[in-house]
Amino acid sequence: MRRIYGVSHFIILALCILFFTLLILATGVSEPAAAMSAFFIGPWNGVWFSGNTLDATGLLLVAALGAVAAFQGGSFNLGGEGQIYIGGLAAALVLLSLPPVAGMSLWAAAFAAITAGGLMGFMAGFLKKAAGANEIITSFLLSGALAPVADYLLAGPLRDPSGNLLATKAVPRLPGILPPSNLSVSFVIALLLVVSGHMFINRTVLGYRLKIAGSSPAFARYAGIEASRYWAPSMTLSGAFSGLAGFFAVAGTYGRCHVGFPGGLGWNAIAVALIARNRPLLLIPSALVYAALEQGARSAMLAIGLRFETSALIQAAALLFAAIQGRRSL
Repeated sequence: MRRIYGVSHFIILALCILFFTLLILATGVSEPAAAMSAFFIGPWNGVWFSGNTLDATGLLLVAALGAVAAFQGGSFNLGGEGQIYIGGLAAALVLLSLPPVAGMSLWAAAFAAITAGGLMGFMAGFLKKAAGANEIITSFLLSGALAPVADYLLAGPLRDPSGNLLATKAVPRLPGILPPSNLSVSFVIALLLVVSGHMFINRTVLGYRLKIAGSSPAFARYAGIEASRYWAPSMTLSGAFSGLAGFFAVAGTYGRCHVGFPGGLGWNAIAVALIARNRPLLLIPSALVYAALEQGARSAMLAIGLRFETSALIQAAALLFAAIQGRRSL
């Protein structure tokens, strides 16, 4: 039974802030007030920081939708990081090959990224259905095998010789929002995808069957639903969302594809999906909080030299409090 947003949520938030304050004071930071300000206000301090925080939120939303798609279908996609990487690489190849005519190259690149990520997810789902292979292992191994190939291509044949980065040449970008930040229309698309995912799962027959097959296979069999039929489709959809996140990162955030650009996005997406209890609409606050924590940690490290280990511990504690809050709201 759902609870109305109440006092308990504010108590948890207050405890969370108190813990951060005590932790920063315990680290012996010379300017604790500046550290607190950088951590909590830094992500929203101006157009640049606010736009970048929202951009990171959009990427998390799309990647987390991929994790939710797999969870809803009764699977676990552990290859999201590699699917984002390969999807972004496929998008960059298309953008570098086609002329930017009326945005058609962007549409083609998005399709290539979705296809690349979807195929990787499909392979794991198909092997689970056909051979009984564990999709957690197969999705992880497939991504782990292809990531070094992407590293080689970006550091060698596809590298821009005119720059110092291990990256491709600059590619056509999505229309920006809030310049000079990295925020683009991908954030708006991410919100629309989240709402569409909510409507699909909760308002359509196919979405209901998918949810039942994934959450309770025994009940699904009793209702005449074969749960195994949804393994490959859900993993394919999961990989497709991850590939799309790679496209948004390349064509929206960075403007090129560089070595290791996902930077843990696939793993963070799993955490966001779990905090949101696999509910699409709850991904929005979960991703926003997670992105703000990441940006706040970076801001504090740049502003007052907060140690990386301290910022990582703060993020981990925040996730714990967020998970407690999500559990109490059920």
